[in-house]
Order: sequence, then structure tokens, then C-alpha cells
Amino acid sequence: MNDAGHPDPHARALTTLRAYYEALNRHDPAGAVAMLAEDVVHELNQGPREVGKAAFREFLQRMEYCYLEQLVDIRLLASADGTHAAAEYTVVGEYIADDIGMPPANSQRYRMPGAAFFALRDGRIQRVSDHYNLQEWFSQIAQG
Repeated sequence: MNDAGHPDPHARALTTLRAYYEALNRHDPAGAVAMLAEDVVHELNQGPREVGKAAFREFLQRMEYCYLEQLVDIRLLASADGTHAAAEYTVVGEYIADDIGMPPANSQRYRMPGAAFFALRDGRIQRVSDHYNLQEWFSQIAQG
């Protein structure tokens, strides 16, 4: 612990990310949003950049409506100063309702690797950059 009584920055970053992913896997958008800075920047995979908790909350609500997902085999890395981190995981999901700009949903199942990069500030996630192979997802959805 440092002089302020907080865990070291590296441990604090990992604790924040664990809480974030645990909330996502519980399908608890409020719990995930609680781990974010007010001015969070969300860089969607092959999509727009969104700013703020309200935009992130809307994104999670759409995800909860259209997809039933669990993230498994989560591996976390954080810089020693706790300002940057990365996560690698496997997405196990089912496409349950049509999403904007995507093919029709018919309960297609998918399993694929994903990753995210983070910037953290004061124990909160300030930036999330999500990455996965969208073409692989399309391929699995087409077969499902």
C-alpha cells in the first residue's frame, strides 16, 4: 500500500478491470458503468468513438438486448503505473435480436477471441478500445 492507503497502481488497475468484466458477465450494465470515468471514451470495434457514461450505458443496453454473451478465459495485463491495461478473452455468445446494420438474428451461436485496451485514471476506466474479428463473427452467424 502507498502512503494514501490505496493498493499499488498496478493492483488497483487489475481490480478495476476484474470488477468491470465481472459486471459484464453478470449482465449488470450499472455495475460495469460504475467502473468508468465520467468522460470515458469508448472506441467500438470497426465503429465510431463514443464519449461519456450515457453513451456507454446505451451501448451496453443494446448489447444486452441483441446478444447473450459470456466472456471466458479472461487474461488481464496492466502497466506498473496502472495507467494502461489490456484484456484478452473468448466471447461465447448467441445473437438473439436484430442489431442495427447487422444480419437478422436467429439465435445463432458464436465463439471467438476478443481483446480490449484500456487507459485508467484515478481507479476508473477512462478509455476502452474493443477489438475482435468482425468477419469471423459474420462467418459464424451465416453458418448458425
